[in-house]
Amino acid sequence: MSAKRYTERLADGGLEPSVGSVGDSYDNALAETIIGLFKTEVINRLGPWKSKDQVECETRRWVDWFNKERLLEPLGYITPIKAEEKHEQALKSDKIAA
Repeated sequence: MSAKRYTERLADGGLEPSVGSVGDSYDNALAETIIGLFKTEVINRLGPWKSKDQVECETRRWVDWFNKERLLEPLGYITPIKAEEKHEQALKSDKIAA
């Protein structure tokens, strides 16, 4: 999702992005957290790497797992993709609490 689309989607829901302004210490915090998690779970644990292709393949697998299979306690032990689907359904049926 592009940054513009993300911002528009948040605005449609009456929300503001939870990131800092450009140049402050919170600007890249979320991205850096995810990158650190990826490095810990994939790069450091599964290496040493023999090729760039091997890293790219494992990166695709991890991103797929991260979005489609990992269960999140704050979401009621469902996957992020399932939470997104539930949210979309709620928007369609106007069952979202303000």
